[in-house]
Amino acid sequence: MTLKLCELPKYERPYEKLELYGAEKLSISELLAIIIESGTKEETSISLAQKVLHLGNEYKSTGLRFLQNVSLEDLRQIKGIGRVKAIRLKATFEIAKRLTVPLENAVVLNCTKDVANFFMEELRYEKRELVKVVILNSKNKIIKIENVSLGGTNYAMLEPKDVLAGAIKLNAEKIILVHNHPSGDATPSVEDFDVTKRIELCAKMLGLKLIDHVVIGDGTFFSALKIN
Repeated sequence: MTLKLCELPKYERPYEKLELYGAEKLSISELLAIIIESGTKEETSISLAQKVLHLGNEYKSTGLRFLQNVSLEDLRQIKGIGRVKAIRLKATFEIAKRLTVPLENAVVLNCTKDVANFFMEELRYEKRELVKVVILNSKNKIIKIENVSLGGTNYAMLEPKDVLAGAIKLNAEKIILVHNHPSGDATPSVEDFDVTKRIELCAKMLGLKLIDHVVIGDGTFFSALKIN
């Protein structure tokens, strides 16, 4: 018979433990159990939390970063995790993901490494190819970041008008193109270089400057902008 949380000593119950000792003293499964809130007749919230963590095996992850990309469908495959619990968990993981990204309005991007550092944790585990346009002012300070393409589209056919529209509307001077390689290998492809040349030429004709095109992999990055 599964022991219910209410049958545990108070100092072992997640809610009471957090109040007594602070959140930093709880294990990941205990923290997730608080988010999950309640178990089932067969499972406690802690055992459900442990099953969520076991999803890391399917994502071939030994850490917790897989939680940033775990899907609602995967969560709901766990018996005892229904629609509401799955949504609550997914929302929590998304908040954690966004907390790792610096505030845009405080960031200046002066080189390829700056761009990679800013986007690495957001994009390195992304399973779909995501293309972003970073719109900058004259001092390379971020004005806005726009998603212009998401996996499933033909990246090689990325339209310059879609890439440049936001910068034109904001009367910006510079842009940076960023995209990830879901394979984890950040080596630019022939298509990456071709797209870069096309965007660079169109931007120049409209008074904009493409200052970089950064390809993000799993912990690696390259620039697809060949400077003459």
